[in-house]
Amino acid sequence: MEISARGRLEVRITPADVGKRVSVRRLGEPGAAREKFTDTVGVLTFWDHGVLMITQRDGTGVRFPETSLVAGKVVPAAPARRRGPAAGYEELSRVASRGWRPVESELLGEWELRAAGGYTRRANSVLALGDPGRPLDAALAAVRRWYGERGLPAYVQASTGAEGTQELLCAELERRGWVREVTAEVWTGALAPLADRAGGADVVLAREADEAWLTRYQRKGVSEVALRVLAGGPSVWFASVPGAAGTAPAAIGRCVVDGRWAGFAAVEVAPERRRQGLATEVMAALARRALAEGASAAWLQVKAGNEPARAMYAGLGFARHHAYHYFREPEERSAHDGS
Repeated sequence: MEISARGRLEVRITPADVGKRVSVRRLGEPGAAREKFTDTVGVLTFWDHGVLMITQRDGTGVRFPETSLVAGKVVPAAPARRRGPAAGYEELSRVASRGWRPVESELLGEWELRAAGGYTRRANSVLALGDPGRPLDAALAAVRRWYGERGLPAYVQASTGAEGTQELLCAELERRGWVREVTAEVWTGALAPLADRAGGADVVLAREADEAWLTRYQRKGVSEVALRVLAGGPSVWFASVPGAAGTAPAAIGRCVVDGRWAGFAAVEVAPERRRQGLATEVMAALARRALAEGASAAWLQVKAGNEPARAMYAGLGFARHHAYHYFREPEERSAHDGS
C-alpha cells in the first residue's frame, strides 16, 4: 500500500487510471466488520458514479464503493514468469486458435469470427484480439448477426491475467449483460524435459484419428464437422496406447506442432488404467515427435477447477500463463446493440 511520509495510508489512484494494474486496500466486505481490511490487486476496469471494479487475474471482477477505499496505487505489470518459454498472451492465443481450426471464419476488423456447427466453444467463438474496426456496441451487434445467421449463440473469447490481456474488454462485456460461462487457463512448459520422460508404454502415433481413437474420445457422436476440427492445424498427430484386444485404447492424446510450439489436447485415459502414468507416456511420445519437427515449447489448456489435471501438468513442468473466458450473448437483446 502507498504510505505517506507521515505514515498514513493514501489513495493515489483516480478514474484516469482505468486500464492500469493497481493495488488497493478497502474497508470490509458486505456483512463484515467495518474494521476489517481487504487487499486486492488487478486491473482497474471501471470507476464511475462512485463505484470501482478491479478485475483479478482469474477474470473475477471485484466491485466496491469508492467510500470504502483506504489506500491505492498503480503497480507494475505482473512479473515475468521465471520458468518455461517466454510468450505473450496474443501469440499463444493465435497459436491455440490455429491448433483448433473452425470450419468457417471471417474477420471483423482484427477480430476473428469462428464457426464449426457448434462443436466446442473454441471453434464457435470470436477471438477478440486487436481492434474490431468499429465501436464496441456496433462490433457486438455484427457478431450477434453473424452467429444468428448460422443458428449459433454468440460467444466472445477474451483473456485476463498476463501483461496486455483484455480485462477492459471483459468488464465492458459484463456491463452489457454478456455472461461469463466458462473459464480455462493456458499453461506452458519446455518441451525437451517432457520428451525425456522414460517411455515404457507402447504408444502408437498416427496422422488421423481412427475409429479406435474416437471410441476413447469423451465427446460422443463425433460428426464430420468435429472430425474436420480435430484434424485441422499445421501438423497434427494422434497418439494411442492400445488396450486389450477388441477394446478402446487405454489412453489417447492429440498434439499440434506449429513452429516452436507444440499444443497438447484430448489427453484421456480409461478409468481403470488411471494413475499408471499413461497420460505422461502419451504426452512424452507426442513431445518427441514435436521435437523432431523443430518445436521447443509446449502449451495446453485446462479448465479452471480441474485440480487433478492441474497437479499432473505441474508435475510435468507446466505453469499457468493466463486465463481465458467465454462470454455468451445476453438472453434479451438490449436496445443499444442495434438489434
